[in-house]
Amino acid sequence: MELRSDRAIAQIDLDGGRLPSLVVAGHELLITEGTNPSRYGSFPMAPWAGRLPCGSLSFRDSTYEFPITSPPHANHSTAFQQQWTAVAPGVMQTPLDEPWPFGGFVRQTFLINNDALTVTMEVHAESAPMPALIGWHPWFRRQLDTGGPAKLDFIAPYVYETDDDLIPTGRLHPPPAEPWNHCFVGATSDPKITWPGVMTLRVSSTLDHWVVSTEPDHALCVEPQSGPPNQVNTEPTIVEPGNPLVGTMPLAWSLEESDILGSDGE
Repeated sequence: MELRSDRAIAQIDLDGGRLPSLVVAGHELLITEGTNPSRYGSFPMAPWAGRLPCGSLSFRDSTYEFPITSPPHANHSTAFQQQWTAVAPGVMQTPLDEPWPFGGFVRQTFLINNDALTVTMEVHAESAPMPALIGWHPWFRRQLDTGGPAKLDFIAPYVYETDDDLIPTGRLHPPPAEPWNHCFVGATSDPKITWPGVMTLRVSSTLDHWVVSTEPDHALCVEPQSGPPNQVNTEPTIVEPGNPLVGTMPLAWSLEESDILGSDGE
C-alpha cells in the first residue's frame, strides 16, 4: 500500500502492518532496514506494548504463556509479526490469533496530507473481554541525506523506575541524564525531532505514555503507548466487545523554506 500527497509518500507493508518508509520533501525519515522486524520502520505494538516479563500474562485467575522473543521476555507483542489485510484505502486489519488466547482483531487507518501522516489503531474484542496495551515503535533517522543531525526536544517530569530486567516497578522518578531508554509520563508538550536545515517533526498522540530511546547511534525511538510496559499484567485496559481501545499518532512536519520550495522535486 502506498499513500501520497504533494509533499510526502508513505509506504505501508501488509507484512507486519508497519510503515517501512516515510519520505517527506524527498527525505527518508525512517530507518528502512534492520537485523530483525523490531529494528526498523514504524510498527504497531498490540495487543500489548513493550516487554512481557518471561512471556507470562495473568488475567482473571488464569496465566498464559507466550514465545520468548527478547530473552528473557516476550517483546512488542504479536501484531507486527502477522500478515494484515487491506480492507479499504488506507485501512488494514489482522486477527488476533494464537498464541493470543482471547481472539479479537487490530485495525489501523492511515491518512496523509501535505503536512502530516496520521495513524489510528483500534484493538477490538469479539466474544469476551480481554486485557490490552497498545502503541507504536517508530525508528527515526538521526541523520537525513542532508542537513544536521537530529535533535530531540522532549520534556516530561517522570520516568518509571525499572528492575534489573527493565520491567517497571511502578515507582516514578525524575528523568536521568541521557542516553535514555525509559518510559516517560506527564509530558508537557509533544516530542519534536529537528533535523537542522531540513525540517521539524512533531510526534503527537492520544496515548499518554512515551518510551524514548536515545541510545542507538543511528536512530531515535519515540514511542507513544497507552501505558507503561507490563501494564497489561498490572493494571490493564479491559477491552470489551463493542468498546475497542483506540489511539492515534499524528506525525506532523514543518519544512525549512528551501525544502518547501523544492518539495515538488523541481
